[in-house]
Amino acid sequence: MQCRTAKPKDKIYKLSDGEGLYLEVRPSGNRSWRLKYRIHNKEKRISIGGYPKISLLEARKERERIKTELKGGFDPVFVKLERKHTAVFNSQQTFETIAREWHSKGLESWSPRYAQTVLHRLEKYTFHEIGQFPLTSLKPIVILACLQKIEKTAPDMARRIKQLISHVCRYAIVTDRLDRDLTIGLEMALKKYNKGHFASIDLDELPQFLVALHGHKARLYRQTYLAVRLLFLTFVRTSELVEAKWSEVDLEKGLWTIPAERMKMRSPHLVPLSRQSLEILMELKELNRHREYIFPSLPRPRKPMSKGTILVALKRMGYCNQMTGHGFRALALGILKEKLNFSHEIADRQLAHAPKSSTDRAYDRAKFLPQRIVMMQQYADYLDEVYRKAWL
Repeated sequence: MQCRTAKPKDKIYKLSDGEGLYLEVRPSGNRSWRLKYRIHNKEKRISIGGYPKISLLEARKERERIKTELKGGFDPVFVKLERKHTAVFNSQQTFETIAREWHSKGLESWSPRYAQTVLHRLEKYTFHEIGQFPLTSLKPIVILACLQKIEKTAPDMARRIKQLISHVCRYAIVTDRLDRDLTIGLEMALKKYNKGHFASIDLDELPQFLVALHGHKARLYRQTYLAVRLLFLTFVRTSELVEAKWSEVDLEKGLWTIPAERMKMRSPHLVPLSRQSLEILMELKELNRHREYIFPSLPRPRKPMSKGTILVALKRMGYCNQMTGHGFRALALGILKEKLNFSHEIADRQLAHAPKSSTDRAYDRAKFLPQRIVMMQQYADYLDEVYRKAWL
């Protein structure tokens, strides 16, 4: 009752509640709770809050809490300042802020292409949904809603994004800004997704495919047609082909050296070039002799051709969902083993697959380059022979 009826006077006065707690009444009429205490033989005061916003009961509870801090040797003024600064800091530590910081830390060890892919996915799928949430306020259910939105059109991408968010959370944990990975268990709420193999034609469909490829020679842009043929002859990954540079190719030795930073397994890879492959490269040299890339983009010649160009060409040939750029690798492996009788180890080495066992790793140490040179020429000759017989 005294608190409610306290009237302002010409000077500041106080109404004591005991144990250092008192209500300070100012001439302006403002009333606020303050606590007087001693620490390290010094008398100090701390503001608890205004009245009536802070009731007498709440002020007394705060007094007891502060007394507990004092028993532990903590100065409540500094504890209050720490809480204030921590709250401000946490509000600034949004998911986007920490994600960009994590991304910047990985730039030194990641390839430029992977770094660009990671940032693009974060910007496209997460920042507009959860980017502005302070990480300490972000709840798993909010992340799940973000992932389920992605899952509607791209189930595999939803799981990839979950993994990226997990990386950001773990980075926040080791930098002392989060105490747990917020994505743990969320996969249970996502649909089960079984990733299939890349589409590829069967061996018995090869003659028809070669006829279709050569038959579309006039309908495809010349560089695109040559790209599909070279991909068929070398069976490298699509990205390894379209980003190839003239500096990587030795036309005299008939060798293409793909640098480690462009390889999936981060190890340089040698591709022996058959006579047919060299003929294609010589024609491309005439087309693009002044360009850095063997297959430059048409609208942006300083950039490589898009990976999607190969898929578009296959679609125009009538092989949509039946053949992909990656499918040439599976097809080549079947030809080399079943038709040309090369060992799995030699064929697999040309595919630059990761060794899966100690035996495979032993074979991997042997480059098999002489055998692979012979193999690549026989493979190219086999394709020519199949086309010749199909055409006749």
